[in-house]
Amino acid sequence: MYDEISTDELRERLEQGEKLYLIDVREPDEWEDGHVAEAISIPLSQLQARVGELAAGGEEPFILMCRSGNRSSRACDYLTALGYEVVNVAGGMLNWNGKVVTGA
Repeated sequence: MYDEISTDELRERLEQGEKLYLIDVREPDEWEDGHVAEAISIPLSQLQARVGELAAGGEEPFILMCRSGNRSSRACDYLTALGYEVVNVAGGMLNWNGKVVTGA
């Protein structure tokens, strides 16, 4: 099992300068349409192939985000089964009311 975080709590923690390892698991076209500036893109469709990047990239827990929270929930299930500590962003980008950047 894994924890969940609200979009409001995530935004507040980022605004306070907290260093979080935020992973956006949406597909590249969704990412380019707008994403949280502090996030990195690892689409769910590529997660299994790119899981090695997680250990090299940052500190746990990994915070996973998608459009609504469904794909990131699946990613959390997968990573939890591998032994990673993860947190799902409840409501995903649909609930996000913080700054959004566009492009790759």
